[in-house]
Amino acid sequence: MNHSGNHIEARLWDAADELRANSKLKSSEYSVPVLGLVFLRYADHKFQAAAKELAGAGSGRRIIGPVDYQARGVLYLPETARFSALIQLPEGANIGAAINDAMRAIEAENPDLKDVLPKTYNRFENALLKELLKTMNSVPMDIEGDAFGRIYEYFLGHFAMSEGQKGGEFFTPTAIVQLIVGIIEPFHGRIFDPACGSGGMFVQSARFVAEHKKNPGAELSIYGQEKVAETVRLGKMNLAVHGLAGDIRQGNAYYEDLHRSTGKFDFVMANPPFNVDRVDKDRLKDDPRFPFGPPRTDNANYLWIQLFYSALNDSGRAGFVMANSASDARGSELEIRRQIIEARAVDVMVAVGANFFYTVTLPCTLWFFDRGKRNLPPRPAGEGPGVRGSETVLFMDARHLYRQLDRAHRDWTPAQIEFLANIARLYRGEATENLHDSAGLLAEHFGKKPKYADVPGLCKVATLAEIEAQGWSLNPGRYVGVAARAEDDFDFKERLEEQNEELEALNAEARELEERIAENVVKLLETQ
Repeated sequence: MNHSGNHIEARLWDAADELRANSKLKSSEYSVPVLGLVFLRYADHKFQAAAKELAGAGSGRRIIGPVDYQARGVLYLPETARFSALIQLPEGANIGAAINDAMRAIEAENPDLKDVLPKTYNRFENALLKELLKTMNSVPMDIEGDAFGRIYEYFLGHFAMSEGQKGGEFFTPTAIVQLIVGIIEPFHGRIFDPACGSGGMFVQSARFVAEHKKNPGAELSIYGQEKVAETVRLGKMNLAVHGLAGDIRQGNAYYEDLHRSTGKFDFVMANPPFNVDRVDKDRLKDDPRFPFGPPRTDNANYLWIQLFYSALNDSGRAGFVMANSASDARGSELEIRRQIIEARAVDVMVAVGANFFYTVTLPCTLWFFDRGKRNLPPRPAGEGPGVRGSETVLFMDARHLYRQLDRAHRDWTPAQIEFLANIARLYRGEATENLHDSAGLLAEHFGKKPKYADVPGLCKVATLAEIEAQGWSLNPGRYVGVAARAEDDFDFKERLEEQNEELEALNAEARELEERIAENVVKLLETQ
């Protein structure tokens, strides 16, 4: 998006957040209506552009109608639902009722949005709604690219940050999603997210396809499932605001397989809730989505991992976020992990540092499956172009690669994301990309004519034999090692800060484990 030197998203957010403060509403009460107005402004922008294209196309025999707009991937807006009509309403009008009516009219013309758009604007004072409409109207119409989609995404992220843990249920940080997309490369096919939140995985997949000069609408088929009804509505709005169509359904993924997912999908992407307990495993018996059986421990991580694995077709790829503890989990979880590794499905593992998420400070691990990898020869690990084989796994440690956004939050730059994805491409023997100026980083670590090589502290290709020797651990830190540091380049303060950061992350994980142990002890005592 071309900002023309102005941070449009930030300006809009500051204005909207100031209005929120004056309204005395909680973020949870305010976020969906504001996102609804962003959606309406975007829909009006697209509608007006299509109207200009269609002008003069009608004739005395044929009148331009809703079908003509829908054929262009544009929502048809009845006259009373257009932003231009709402912005002209006088102060004395019942603006809340008018916006509610506009949302109903849009739903009536666009069945995919039935019961999706917010209709609670009567809770806002007229003056506040007038200011909100003016704020949205300040977005210039000549900015390049997916301007309104990015504004919507920006608002989603900031509402997630302000809502705390609840916000984390619907939003995964964009940088993490972009890395998942960059590594699994969903160019064409069916995409599934059984914990889809507000649909960020789908949006970034579409952006990846568009970046490679293809039409996402023609290349991708989108399928999602989400437990919370309000979040399903956010997901559908998010798809619509990005000009995408998809089949997102409400249901609990543990018990309901609404898309008949087994063996169906080319790509699976997800950020499931971590360490969920009290799943009723009796209801999962004989479910083909759990081919390795449910874990004995009261933790749903390995239920999710099997859901992702089983949804892939014979050549499908998956990328998902998972709690660090799952990489080294013992007992029945280790046995499930061993079977998945021996099935030659695990392709890439990436360690992510702390403070990437808005709602928790804990680090996490990105897992990548490739069900087609088992058909490769069992090439041994080693240096050279394309070292991937059926019995190899690429481990990457990205914990020390980040951009500091503020004291409590980090992300990756576009170049860093592309650099990490390029390591996976080198591993697979694919051509690297330089759409985001990552060539310098790549040359720094892999030479001017890059080819894969293990880099201490960054990446390591391990064989199944090496993984077995490590007790079937998938923790990248066990394989990647520590980067060599020149003695005269040693910065004591920087190193101390790094070690303190790692200690804080480990302490946070220890506290989480202590809480789980305490809960389990209480449960045991209650059953005695």
